[in-house]
Amino acid sequence: MGVMFGFLTEQDSRVVVSNRIFETRLYNLFLSEELTDSIIYQSGDREKNQFVRDGKLNMELVLEKFMLHYHDVYGNSTEKFLENNARRMFLLYLKPIINGTGNYYIEAQTRDQTRTDVVVDYLGEQFVIELKLWRGDEYQKRGRRQLAEYLEYYHLDKGYLLSFNFNKNKTTGTREISVGSRRIMEVVV
Repeated sequence: MGVMFGFLTEQDSRVVVSNRIFETRLYNLFLSEELTDSIIYQSGDREKNQFVRDGKLNMELVLEKFMLHYHDVYGNSTEKFLENNARRMFLLYLKPIINGTGNYYIEAQTRDQTRTDVVVDYLGEQFVIELKLWRGDEYQKRGRRQLAEYLEYYHLDKGYLLSFNFNKNKTTGTREISVGSRRIMEVVV
């Protein structure tokens, strides 16, 4: 039915959403089914007023607060976790903060056919956020390089790497690192 109504199409023997507008609307529909029950959404909604100052979204603060709320709510969870869950959790938190003023794109495709995880547009400013599951230091370094390439593509100096680490001895927190001429705020939850 999705193909018949033009929401979906076949590409390389896979079903994909036809365009970015449909993709965002469908993702919003799926997220809206969780809004009333989601503690992480309620946290973002309750604190949304502190993230915008003088018309500018403070993405660093959004990520820092997300890290704290995520740790409080899901820090001891042992459920099987997939990368799509990471994106869903973060978007549930972000949605009430940018609602009505900003937009987000999921896996926006660049000209060279690579895909960023989340791009947020807020009053003419763009934020590129790469989400990763922690799979060791080498995987993390590749994620940083990948994000730096996205930042170059979008002509941005700063990007955000949100890592979900499920090791028992993990160290959560934020830090800023440089990859070439690009700055990356890395957040580990």
